[in-house]
Amino acid sequence: MELWVLLETLNKLRLNSPPGGWFPALQDLYWYITESDNSSCTDLFFPPHLKKISIRMTPAWDHIPIPPGILPILTPIILTLPTSGLEQMSVGDGHQTMAWAHFKDEFSSVILRCGLSFREYDSPVPLSDAALHHLIHLPHLHTWRIHGPPPTYPASSLPLVFPPLRELTLGKGAARGWLPLLRRLEEGTATPQGVTPLSKAKEFLQVLNVEDVSGINTGACFVSKIQCFRNLVDLNAEFYCYDSERRRRQCIFELNNDNVTELAMALTQLEFLLLGHACSQNTCLTTVACLLSISVHCNKMEELEIHFNTTNIVNDFKSILEDPKFQQLRSLPRCSLTCLGVNRMPLDLDESGFDIVAKGMNDIFPSLVHCNGRREGWGRLTRKFANIQGTGKEPTMVVSSSRSCESI
Repeated sequence: MELWVLLETLNKLRLNSPPGGWFPALQDLYWYITESDNSSCTDLFFPPHLKKISIRMTPAWDHIPIPPGILPILTPIILTLPTSGLEQMSVGDGHQTMAWAHFKDEFSSVILRCGLSFREYDSPVPLSDAALHHLIHLPHLHTWRIHGPPPTYPASSLPLVFPPLRELTLGKGAARGWLPLLRRLEEGTATPQGVTPLSKAKEFLQVLNVEDVSGINTGACFVSKIQCFRNLVDLNAEFYCYDSERRRRQCIFELNNDNVTELAMALTQLEFLLLGHACSQNTCLTTVACLLSISVHCNKMEELEIHFNTTNIVNDFKSILEDPKFQQLRSLPRCSLTCLGVNRMPLDLDESGFDIVAKGMNDIFPSLVHCNGRREGWGRLTRKFANIQGTGKEPTMVVSSSRSCESI
């Protein structure tokens, strides 16, 4: 519902506000902040039993500073947000980080007043160490999108014991600080019963999103910090291979086949895996052998995108088919993956090469019908699958909810 009223009317509403406010039954509030004079009366719409609030700023402030006149208006309003029954808070959309930084103290104060009912938090606003510690200790917090750095550790005498998170998103710039901290907590002192600060998160976490890996080595160290979350269903490392200035492409994927095998053996419940969008450099150390490890150990896998080197892909497939070290893996059941995201990876082969690669892919992923990439070679490979599987029909573009297949 949109409500447009004159400022004079709003002032009358404030003066005659009944106990409990004008909207005592309201539980879900969307607050869109503009430069309008009506912003000063937003608190009239705050109900005493608010459960969910979403706060957004006008897109105009993506590129210009917040008008100075709006800051002293917003500060007291934010401080009056009711939190006694608050369950969800969503602030911004991951952008306008500098704009939201103005309200660190105000939102930290709000978080410190949140109680046992609080379950979901998504905000680019940096929080004080005290607010972060309070948030971490809320026992029912299950969804958290983090955009800022972790608290200074140790920041208090209280241990960091994470709640039973089901979904954790490390927004842009957050992974650099949070992933090392999570590993330090996991490697810290456990209780005599084997309980660590991450015990609950390890049991319940199903979705981990890493939206940016700037400043992080994407090799073995990167995946080792994730492997303790053995019940993950969805691991989404959303990054592209660019240099720091985004002026030229540079592959930052540093995993090898052994690293990927170790990850697959640790995270056997995975259904979706994105380890960065595959680039065109063809310098990575992984080969198609890592796909076999994923298919065997993660046999629930439905959606996949990962770098693998295609320079010697024909010989790599021949090795999988002929080398005895792969025979045991090839005797085990495979996943039912239908679409493989390959993004910008090159694939330039002659006709016999395409035949070998198509058969090799079908051996690793028996249900595969589509390789979704930007290079024409993957389209030619896709057309081979229908003949191998005996359908006699060329597959059409996959209509799927697959993020790896829609991202390119």
